[in-house]
Amino acid sequence: MKVLVSGASGLVGSELIHELKRKGYQPIRLVRRKGLTSDPEITWDIKAGQLDPKALEGIDAVIHLAGENIAGGRWTDERKQKIVQSRVQGTKLLAETLAKLEHPPKVFICASAIGFYGNRGDEVLNDVSAKGQGFLADTCKQWEDACQPARDKGIRVVNSRFGIILSPKGGALKAMYWPFKLGLAGDLGNGKQYMSWIALDDVVGALAHMLTHEDLQGPVNVVAPHPVTNHQFTDVMRKVLICPMLPMHYWTPPAPAFAVKALLGEMADALLLSSQRVQPVALLGSGYEFRYPDLKPALENML
Repeated sequence: MKVLVSGASGLVGSELIHELKRKGYQPIRLVRRKGLTSDPEITWDIKAGQLDPKALEGIDAVIHLAGENIAGGRWTDERKQKIVQSRVQGTKLLAETLAKLEHPPKVFICASAIGFYGNRGDEVLNDVSAKGQGFLADTCKQWEDACQPARDKGIRVVNSRFGIILSPKGGALKAMYWPFKLGLAGDLGNGKQYMSWIALDDVVGALAHMLTHEDLQGPVNVVAPHPVTNHQFTDVMRKVLICPMLPMHYWTPPAPAFAVKALLGEMADALLLSSQRVQPVALLGSGYEFRYPDLKPALENML
C-alpha cells in the first residue's frame, strides 16, 4: 500500500513513517522542499495552491497531518490567522486535488482536534457530539469542512480528532517534564477541567488502524478511553516523577487561572483551562485495542 503522509517530520508524522514501514507499507512524504530524506517525496506549495494531480495517481491512502503548531506562541490575531490558514488551505488543496484523480485513494485521513467540542465541563462527549464554541472549535469545523471535495468524490474521509498527545519526544509532556521533576508544577486553575489524553504509540496505532477499517469514517476521537481531570493528571505526574520521600510528591501549589491567563492569554483558556471529557467510541467499536488505556502505566513507560 502506498500511503502519502503530510507533516511527516512532526512528532506524529515521524513515528507514523516508522510504523508504516514496519507494517510493510510504502510511505511517501508530501513536502514543501525536496531532498530532506531518502524516502520517496512529492512536493506541494500551499500558498501558491500548487499540487500536481499526476504525482498522486497510484496513491492508495493519504494521511494529512500538516498544520501550524497551535501551542507555538501567544495567540495574536496574526498567529490565529496562520493557524487557520495552514489547516484549511492545505486540506482544501489536498482534497480538491484528490477529487481530480482518475483513480483516487480509497481513504483520506485528515487530522483534527478535540478542540472541536469547546469547553464542555464534565459532559461526556462522543464522536458525534455537537460542535462547541470558541476559536479552536471554529477552526476545527473549517478544517473538517475543507475535506468535502474528497467526500464528494466518494473517498472515505476520516477526521481524526486528536486529544492531548503524550510523548517524551515533544509536545505537552516534554514541556511539563522538568517543572514536575523539580516539584514546581501543580494544578492549573481549579484542576477540575478534564484532559483527554492519548499516548503517541496509540495515535500512530490508531492511524494505521484507520487505513484498513472501512467502518471508520467521519469524525473519530483519537483519545484514550479514560480521561482524567487536571488534578488527577498532576497527581499521577508527581507520583511518577518525584521521589516519595519529598513533600512535593504529595502536593505542590496550584497555578491560579488568572495567572495562567495573564501569561498566555486566550491560548490558556482554550488549551489549559477548558474541559473536554471525550470518549473514543468509534475507535473502540471498530476493534482498536489501546496499548495504554490508563494514564499511570502510560507515563511510567514514557518517563
